[in-house]
Amino acid sequence: MKINPLTAIDFYKADHRSQYPEGTTEVYSNFTPRSNHHARFVLPESDHKVVMFGLQYFIKHFLIESFDEHFFKQPKQKVIQRYKRRMDHALGEGAIEMDHIEALHDLGYLPIKIKALPEGVRVPVGVPVLTVVNTHPEFFWLTNYIESVISCYLWKPMTSATTAFEYKRLLTSYALQTGTPLDLVQFQAHDFSFRGLSSLQDSAVSGAAHLISFWGTDTVPAIDLVEDYYEADPAAGPVGLSVPATEHSVMCMGLKDGELKTFERLLKEIYPEGILSVVSDTWDFWKVITEYVVTLKQDILDRNGKLVIRPDSGDPVKIICGDPEEEPGTPQHKGAIECLWEIFGGSKTEKDYKMLDDHIGLIYGDSITLERAQLIMQGLEQKGFASGNVVLGVGSFTYQFVTRDNHGFAMKATSGVVNGERRNIFKDPKTDNGAKKSAKGLLRIEYIDGNYVLFDEQTEEQESEGELEVVYENGRLLKNESLQAIRERIDSEIKRLI
Repeated sequence: MKINPLTAIDFYKADHRSQYPEGTTEVYSNFTPRSNHHARFVLPESDHKVVMFGLQYFIKHFLIESFDEHFFKQPKQKVIQRYKRRMDHALGEGAIEMDHIEALHDLGYLPIKIKALPEGVRVPVGVPVLTVVNTHPEFFWLTNYIESVISCYLWKPMTSATTAFEYKRLLTSYALQTGTPLDLVQFQAHDFSFRGLSSLQDSAVSGAAHLISFWGTDTVPAIDLVEDYYEADPAAGPVGLSVPATEHSVMCMGLKDGELKTFERLLKEIYPEGILSVVSDTWDFWKVITEYVVTLKQDILDRNGKLVIRPDSGDPVKIICGDPEEEPGTPQHKGAIECLWEIFGGSKTEKDYKMLDDHIGLIYGDSITLERAQLIMQGLEQKGFASGNVVLGVGSFTYQFVTRDNHGFAMKATSGVVNGERRNIFKDPKTDNGAKKSAKGLLRIEYIDGNYVLFDEQTEEQESEGELEVVYENGRLLKNESLQAIRERIDSEIKRLI
């Protein structure tokens, strides 16, 4: 589908130009996470801040690339006829005049200015992450014309980036507590969500949000996105990393009776060195964990690399840490990590927690949530194992089972100019619980004692100050963020909190 930027709207946006008061020359709006009433994948101790991410992709991909390719560089009559046909057939012939669209095409760029907080920072609920205003009086209608597409592009990467941050905070905390090297945390939450996201673009955007906190991913399009839009360079340093891994079709094709031979062939012939992840619950996970790895123990220890066992079904907490309801002494009661320790042993961290031998490990990638991740970390800690013994595959249950309402994202106008006079405007529905009450007037944001703080009803001079920086104006990107800079902000915030 080729995106027509003119019709990337809700229909009701098409005629707001005529609905604003006569003499309107400016509309000033902001995009804000308004509430956490429906927040998912946050732990009770969370401070409920939201990670700012995705704006640069939206600006480059939609405001610049899509508008240039599908509007400004197209013949004027062609785009006008296409837009008129869409409006006439849906709203009635002649319902929408075309003069403002013609004027925009003649101008040759989008006359708007976007000011924003840096990508990668964390923002309290109620504090805008960006503002939008038109730069030419006759295009006042354009500010909120793009509201729907701004929301569509931005709520998901910010939601996924917020979730990824919460995983990183949890895993870093347990790494420090149990003596796991912090470098391992970069790989400890691995993005497995691609197949469960709603579209290819969704998987790339959400996967990119994961990459600002972690290096581990199986979502290849996410690496393409940050390379194309955030100056990521895999040749200069880690962007997104993965390892060779099997799937059930591979194990099944070797047949049940040949599963041990499949393991042996993979380890000794196909991948004689390096990290190899093998799905191990195709038939009997506990047989793999107590018999096959015993048979292959010396091959595993002699190999220059690590075999990563991957259970893929059941209750991850019980399978990793053990099920207290199972018969004592059984593998199910001990859990996978204890079973592997009994076979391979390992070492103690500086905090005196057990770490498996470097030749063996475990990844669990089914039905992981923040709550389950916390239970797994707690279970390992209580059994005397370091948190770094396990890698967690974070999938679509985490990154897809969300909506715009999880953090209450909305774009609202708070100021405008009519007949030369500025008007401070706001909404405050009596039938709401307060979450939809908007700020009022021009806005300024300051960074005070580790928090971004909103000041509304500002003068134009005050609005020009503060932490919001101009990132886009009149068709040009003015500030270019890199993946590395965003990651540094995330890591700085992690250090500040833990």
